[in-house]
Amino acid sequence: MINVHASLLPKYRGAAPVHRSIINGETETGVTIMRVVKALDAGPMIAVARLPIGPDQTSVELERELARVGAPLLVKTVDAIAADLDEETAQDDTLATYASRLTKDDGRVDWNWPAARIHNLIRGLHPWPHAVTFAGGERLILHRSRPSDDSPAKPAGTILEASGERVRVATGGGTLDLLEIQAEGKRPMPVREFLAGHPLTPGTVLQPSA
Repeated sequence: MINVHASLLPKYRGAAPVHRSIINGETETGVTIMRVVKALDAGPMIAVARLPIGPDQTSVELERELARVGAPLLVKTVDAIAADLDEETAQDDTLATYASRLTKDDGRVDWNWPAARIHNLIRGLHPWPHAVTFAGGERLILHRSRPSDDSPAKPAGTILEASGERVRVATGGGTLDLLEIQAEGKRPMPVREFLAGHPLTPGTVLQPSA
């Protein structure tokens, strides 16, 4: 048996390689076609294709790109195996990392983190389970964001601005503009539309839990 795995093995063996690579701020990933063995994603590699990760790319967007790259690579690999032209390369187990299965607890935003790290969490957990924060006990699901290196003079999690196309929040390193937000039980909305029905006040401190 062979398997199409969505990472550059031996990095990100396991259940959530696409999401974890984005969450960790990787700038490159890819597809590895490997032979299946009893150990988790540890079989010898037959073919590899590399793919850059865009700075704002979400997991669902990256998965589509990996499928586009992986499908023809699989066909090419099967043809090579049928013609007895395939070559296998053993993985270096000392370089192995693991992408554990996602849970809803992964989505809790710690505003003491740097803005870039929170941005990576938001896009890495899209479309599930999503990054979440709380404002006045209301659960907010965060869909799109943009980090900045600005140095806020307010505590991490403080809303600095809530108008127009953004909600700007102080973080542990820089600021983060929230661009698309979803209230509990509602659809995702651009910030301008969200604020029309869910006003957020500068000075409010966002929390990781209610």
